[in-house]
Amino acid sequence: MRHINIPVFVPHLGCPNKCVFCDQRAISGISYFSEDDARAVIDETLTTVREDDECEIAFFGGSFTGIDRSLMIRLLDLAEGYVRGGKACGIRMSTRPDYIDPDIVGILQKYAVRAVELGIQSMNDRVLEFSRRGHTAADTERAAGLLREGGIPFVGQMMVGLPLSTPRDEVECAEKICALGAEASRIYPTLVFRNTELNGMTERGEYVPLTVDEAVVRSADALTVFLKNGVRCLRIGLCDTDRLSEEGDFIAGPRHPAMGELVKSEIYRRAIFREISRLEKDGELTGSVEISVPAGDLSAAIGHKGRNRTEILDQYAIKRAVFLEKNSLLRYNIQVRLF
Repeated sequence: MRHINIPVFVPHLGCPNKCVFCDQRAISGISYFSEDDARAVIDETLTTVREDDECEIAFFGGSFTGIDRSLMIRLLDLAEGYVRGGKACGIRMSTRPDYIDPDIVGILQKYAVRAVELGIQSMNDRVLEFSRRGHTAADTERAAGLLREGGIPFVGQMMVGLPLSTPRDEVECAEKICALGAEASRIYPTLVFRNTELNGMTERGEYVPLTVDEAVVRSADALTVFLKNGVRCLRIGLCDTDRLSEEGDFIAGPRHPAMGELVKSEIYRRAIFREISRLEKDGELTGSVEISVPAGDLSAAIGHKGRNRTEILDQYAIKRAVFLEKNSLLRYNIQVRLF
């Protein structure tokens, strides 16, 4: 069964803040919103899904619970109609932590809301203030508590590479997202878009974007926390759109069409090197090494352009590294043996 989000983008609706990094029109590829188009978007997307697909109608792009209350309810009513008609299994939305209060939770409880995605971004108040987020870490804690008490699952969205943010800040953010009871997470390396304050800061030399390699390492650090705590990571990196092309609104930063695959590969690289180092302590490494990985993850384990395999051969006295798939292994679990 495939899980499919039917995205209805509401760029910047309900959000009076201007975060230094934010351009939802560039991120979503949508420059306007028309209420009349919402039904058409849903209907068109439904023509592309299979009967056994699990579909959720997702209000993304803006701060959904901060838009005009009557518009929010009309959109929820629209989505609920598809759920009752058996064409969708639920509703999800993205919003800000400071746009969750008891009244909002009470409204959401009346609908088939399966998840609220909170744009947490950081749990460091200094980073949040410098990024002009307009909310604090305490707002996130409060919002998570209200959703949890209301029986509404939430997804913690975080960013790596924000101005003033350190790798340690990002690990702590992931740890706090887990501690707050998030059902799932998303990790977004910071990109620089045209006509944002971050663009000006970059041009003035006040901000240096992460490289792709740096973003991969820092995202892998956060993902490791989520994996240890059993919190699913739904996505790493933004979806590629035409407006993220070199000729579009994207200016600088760790943009890569397979960011999630690169981070997965880094997780496997770390696991493989830990196991080989453990074997090295038990005796001299000679001959070849066999590395078994979960089915479907062979490419990620070998690494982009064979990077992980190459590093193994360069670092250890190993003649050959053989990668195999095993259906019995769980995701990110590996088995290593010498032969």
